[in-house]
Amino acid sequence: MSHADVIDHLAGIEPGTPLDAVRSARPEARSQAQASFDALFTPLDAGTFDLVERWAVATVVTAFHGEPSAGAAAFYHQQLVESGAAPSLVDAVTAAAQAGVTEGPYGSFPAGPLSGEDTHGLHLAIDEPLRSRLGERLAAAVEHVHLLVFRPRDSSSEALTRLEDAGWSVDDIVTLSQEVAFLTFQVRVVAGLGTLLATPAAADLSGSIR
Repeated sequence: MSHADVIDHLAGIEPGTPLDAVRSARPEARSQAQASFDALFTPLDAGTFDLVERWAVATVVTAFHGEPSAGAAAFYHQQLVESGAAPSLVDAVTAAAQAGVTEGPYGSFPAGPLSGEDTHGLHLAIDEPLRSRLGERLAAAVEHVHLLVFRPRDSSSEALTRLEDAGWSVDDIVTLSQEVAFLTFQVRVVAGLGTLLATPAAADLSGSIR
């Protein structure tokens, strides 16, 4: 994979176009976003959170974000395929992503005045046949990602313990959380840029972004 700027690639931004000028007006933001991608997906040392797992998690996260992230989901799925992952694992990751798609966010607040804002929805639990195809470590990651994407208010120490029990180290969990946060940011930026790309007035935006 060789994309100088993944957000530009996902948003379909060509050099010299009005949206290229918009992004160039914030060079630090542009370079920092790409640096985050590089740190997560082309690290000098991936450690025990290997690259196949990283692409698998990215495929799931972007799929969970639904239609606005369809292009990103396809991109990360292709990176998973090209990473050397076994076809059976790619199929299992795809099935897990499909199983977790829902509406959100939802979850429960601590008992008190905000309890009236509680909303209920899917609590993803990977079934045993799919769990055996993913492996316990990746199955636990998919469930945790679902929590972070759809039920962030339900995050707890118990959720982290479940990851540790599945073989995730503290460093792995930190990187996993960083990956989910980065991809959520990336999906939103790409969706916003896609809207601008479809807007005739986009040609006038470069002069207003400073």
